[in-house]
Formats: sequence, C-alpha cells, structure tokens
Amino acid sequence: MSDTPRDEGSFGLPKQTTIYDVAKAAGVSPSTVSRTFSRPGRVSNRTAEHIRKVAAELGYRTDRVQQQAVPAHTHMIGLAVSDVTNPFFFSLLRGAEQVCTKHGYSVMLFDAQESGSHEREIFERALPVLDGVIIASSRLSDTALRGFAKKVPTVVLNRVVAGLPCVVSDYERGVRRALEHLAGLGHRRVAYIAGPPASWADGARWRAFHEASSALGMVDSRLGPVMPTVRGGEQALPQIHEHKVTAVVAYNDLIAIGVLRGMAAAGVRIPDRLSVIGFDNIFASDLVTPRLTSIASPLGLVGEKAARSVISLVEHHDEPADFMEPLVMPMRLIERSSTGPARTGA
Repeated sequence: MSDTPRDEGSFGLPKQTTIYDVAKAAGVSPSTVSRTFSRPGRVSNRTAEHIRKVAAELGYRTDRVQQQAVPAHTHMIGLAVSDVTNPFFFSLLRGAEQVCTKHGYSVMLFDAQESGSHEREIFERALPVLDGVIIASSRLSDTALRGFAKKVPTVVLNRVVAGLPCVVSDYERGVRRALEHLAGLGHRRVAYIAGPPASWADGARWRAFHEASSALGMVDSRLGPVMPTVRGGEQALPQIHEHKVTAVVAYNDLIAIGVLRGMAAAGVRIPDRLSVIGFDNIFASDLVTPRLTSIASPLGLVGEKAARSVISLVEHHDEPADFMEPLVMPMRLIERSSTGPARTGA
C-alpha cells in the first residue's frame, strides 16, 4: 500500500481534480484549460498538448466538460464602444456589421458608458460566448486589453496597444491640416479642448496639436478636460474667454457643437469672434448653425477593416504578431462655415 496520503474531499471521498488544479500545475490560466477541452482551436497545439498531458497525470476527467461544451465557434463578434449615444460610433458600427454579416457573423454591441470598470465587467461576462471582439475607444489599461486578447481574438480601434492588432486614424495629418487652415485665416492664438483623460486618442490629438501649432508659429493652449458631450463644450466657454483665443479645435464634434451653442446663447457670433473646429465629422456637423468644420476619418471603412482583421484571427488562427504595425487610416479637413478670418486686433 502506498504511504502517500490520499487527498480527500467531503465525506472522505477522493477529491476531484478541477481545472484550477490543472491550471496551477501547467502554469496557465483556468480559462486556457477550459478552452483546451471545450473550444478546440482556441489554444495553440503546443500549449494544448502540454495541458492535456498535465491533466492526464492529475487524473482530471473531461467527460463532463465535453458534454457541456459550447460549439467551437459561436459566430458572434463583440463590439465595445465607450458611449453608445455618441454618433461617432454609428458609421463605425455599420461598417463592422456589414462585413460580419457577409461572413456569417452577428455583432453584439456593448456600451462601456465611459467607465473602465463597467467595460471590464461586461467583457468578463460576455467573453465566453464571443468568437472575437472589437474594442473601440477603450478606457482600460494596455495590460487589461492584452489580458482579454489572451482569451479571445481582439482588435483595438482608436488606440495603439503594443502586441495587438490596432486601427487608428492619422491624427498628425488631420490636426496639421486644421491648423494650416486656421493659420491661413490669420489665427495666431489657438486652443485645444481636451476630452476624457483616459482617452488615448485625446493624448494623441493634443500632441499633434501642440507640435503643429509650434511648427506654424502659433500660440497654443490646452483647455479642459471636459466630458465628450455637448454639455462639456458649453462648460469650456469660461476657459476660452480667459485665454483670449481666436480659434479652438475640440476633442470631438459634440464638444465643438456645445461651444457653438454656448456662444450663441451668450450673443457671440461664430465665426466672427471665434472659429471652431471639431473632430469626427458626425452627421450633426452639417446640421448645426453655423455648419461645423470638422476633421474627418472614414469611420465606416475603419469598422470594415477592424471586422476583417478580427475574423481573420478567428478563422485562420492568425497570431497578433501578424498585425504588429497599426493600420493608419487617412484624415481630411471638411471646411464649413464655423471657421473664418481672425478678428483684427483680437
């Protein structure tokens, strides 16, 4: 008889080995063990072979798992956005949905509500039923996003995360074109109205703004941060007056529209006293008075590219390393009537 003590559970019965025991012994996460047995193709052959060997040595039974296993593919792609009420995401969603439908996938939309903690919570609940996920304008850390990418194929939009497939816009070109437009109208004191502090795009847009304004000999200021809403734009008015600028570039069109509305309520004529430029060229930009000049990226095409990338990861088992260089989409300036010549002596 062996002298090795037997691990016993309740009522003196032998304790059953769990996926947590296998994960600890194999040096992987419990979710990786689960995918190895329930979702073939989601784990590399080398890792799967190692896990099966460890499981066999520990006497782990997989029959119960296999009986309840979900299909290898659910044909469901998750699309997470920071705020579903922001029109910025409309075209992006449409582009992604069209590509997914063409390839036999459905899209599940998630609203993070500008909250990193809420974003994490909905991901953790939904990941088991998703084949892949597209994350747009995430408020999570790079480490958290890479962690999710280990569990399910992931593509990131409007942000660069090392080691993950990313689709971003050419902010440097877009902002430079906007400031060249303002410089040509005689503006010298300009300001950038910042959006959410946790936004990677906000930091990238501010850096592009600062570098371009310096190169063009303009005096710049950074206002905010404010919420990326119309109300946020209205709240930026005191800072605009304080810095005595003649033109502003806002983090997004909603903030810019808030500036237009606030100035109109104060009796300030746009663009006679202030030129305003937004970002994203949402449909409302062409409906407000005055019509809003905006820096635009092809949002529908961004959604299409993201969907094709995540489906390639799912169906061809591509590694994220195959997408190491971010895909950079072009931007252009849509000139409308919210920008005009700088006021003499302003």
